[in-house]
Amino acid sequence: MKSGYIKELEANKTFTTSFLVRSKEIREKKTGEPYLSLWLCDRTGEIEAKMWDNVADVLDSFERDDFVKIKGLIQVYHNRPQLTVHKVRRLQDSEVDFSDYFPASARNTDEMWREMRQIISAMSDPHLKALVEAVLDDPEIAQRYRQAPAAKQIHHAWLGGLLEHVLSLCRLGVMTAEHYGVDLNLLLAGAVLHDIGKIYELSYDRSFGYTTEGQLLGHMVLGLRMVSDKLRALPDFPPRLRTLVEHMVVSHHGKLEFGSPKLPQFPEALLLHYLDDMDSKMECMRALVAQDRQVEGHFTGYNVSLERMVLKKSKYMTPDVVRAPTQANGSGPSEFESESKAAAALQDELPEKTAPEQPNPCPQDGAPSLFDVPKETKFRETAAPEPKLGPQQAAHPLFQTPSAQDS
Repeated sequence: MKSGYIKELEANKTFTTSFLVRSKEIREKKTGEPYLSLWLCDRTGEIEAKMWDNVADVLDSFERDDFVKIKGLIQVYHNRPQLTVHKVRRLQDSEVDFSDYFPASARNTDEMWREMRQIISAMSDPHLKALVEAVLDDPEIAQRYRQAPAAKQIHHAWLGGLLEHVLSLCRLGVMTAEHYGVDLNLLLAGAVLHDIGKIYELSYDRSFGYTTEGQLLGHMVLGLRMVSDKLRALPDFPPRLRTLVEHMVVSHHGKLEFGSPKLPQFPEALLLHYLDDMDSKMECMRALVAQDRQVEGHFTGYNVSLERMVLKKSKYMTPDVVRAPTQANGSGPSEFESESKAAAALQDELPEKTAPEQPNPCPQDGAPSLFDVPKETKFRETAAPEPKLGPQQAAHPLFQTPSAQDS
């Protein structure tokens, strides 16, 4: 296991650790000499790096997707950490543990796979269930489905990210289908199959990128090809139902300018698009806050896909610590501290005054609140009504109460 992950590196300290090279560019200084502009990553994030000196000695010693060992210094530049590289050496694959360098889902992939298969096993439409299970039963597809990211960068961009995203859509589908009166079987089939082409569109052996097929065709066309291959073994599959499934695959981006050749044209397709868009954007926002490298301020940097900066809410809600100024040499009490001590001594000599208690609108540690109800005030107790489930939800395993025998 490597030491010194990106999230652990501190500013103004030298270090020696290893990274995966995500990008490498050779640029020129004003003097005409070359320098290296790099993006380095490990499983905790990525960081921009520059190598200014002795570049000619290492220029051809490593490339993109190589593992490198680096000695350098972290500094803050334009409110963001930047690494200055002093020395760099290419590492052999045998010298590293791949799991230290690739971001992966926090959830166990086998556990997520079992949960998704359980949801699919409860589908009641025999044709749609047979199609989805034929896809997921394919050993190569199953292995890739567990491993693939959902995107190169925008959302769920980690190993196992595609499975995590699709499982989230399946759960959202179960919760919303009854509310909107749509066909849960068709919605689940669309959730599992809409991004299936990404297992071949994306490359994820090293840093994430696109395969040649992915660049030429895209995941929608690749997904339609995979669905068509499995339908050959299902001769009784209704042709019109096939058209609905294919439409959900090609329309799930929702807009022509977002890459869908068709707009969603029936309720299940429209709901799939909005669930897909919501899940990806919520994860994108969460990850943006978690991985933001801005040193100061309450907002992240600007995110192109979200078209905004995002408030770091927990930091914003934490009161800033006000520190008293110190002397220029950093020793002894400052003028501010001396005045504070004098004021405190004078306050001790004055008669104690008791201020009237004021209600606290934002209580902490059990303090009284404006919204506290006096103990003598009594309310009539009424039982909250039990939530009513529709027939599709009531029959689904996600909403079943385990029996004593099951537990």
